[in-house]
Amino acid sequence: MSLHYIVREPKEATENPPLLLLLHGYGSNEQDLFSFAEELPKELLIVSAQAPFEMGFGGYAWYAINFDANNSKFSDIPQAKESVEKIATFIDEIKQQYKTNPKKTFILGFSQGAILSYAVSLNYPNKVQHVIALSGYINTDLLPETISTEIKTDYYISHGTVDQVLPVEWARKAPLFLKEYQLENEYSEYPVGHGVAPQNFYSFNQWIQSRI
Repeated sequence: MSLHYIVREPKEATENPPLLLLLHGYGSNEQDLFSFAEELPKELLIVSAQAPFEMGFGGYAWYAINFDANNSKFSDIPQAKESVEKIATFIDEIKQQYKTNPKKTFILGFSQGAILSYAVSLNYPNKVQHVIALSGYINTDLLPETISTEIKTDYYISHGTVDQVLPVEWARKAPLFLKEYQLENEYSEYPVGHGVAPQNFYSFNQWIQSRI
């Protein structure tokens, strides 16, 4: 496998289970989002991937975030693009290994994981059918020059209104961008910082359940 991962098998064995891939945020690891795997629909095969770049102290990143002399931060785009490719390959490997339903692939990303979830879905048409993007934004530097009109993916997007890490203004651009390409999306905000409110969890859990 091209990425290290942990897995929760479906609680009811089925021949071709729907797949949910979890992508953690910057400086975290595969255990982070996996903590709520038990609360997610029992039909799912849940795979939590670990980002490839080690940061020390048990933390990993999908790409480096650098700070310049004025303390402005910028993303390492070549590294991010490399991770987009790695995730796309990894999805294919998991689909094959676990014989998941190719028409029911979900990807849930938090922060840096959400940014890459958007990028994977828009670079690889219909490799994933459903994207849950939590506390992230669409980084246009990671998108292809032309976005395919064949994409049928839909999106659940949420963000904290007092997020100090990624401003909510960045997230608000995503529904407008997706609408331009006639891509279905549901957008919501919660009065929290850079994290997932309990009501937010309930909401996206329902969204997933209705698409299984």
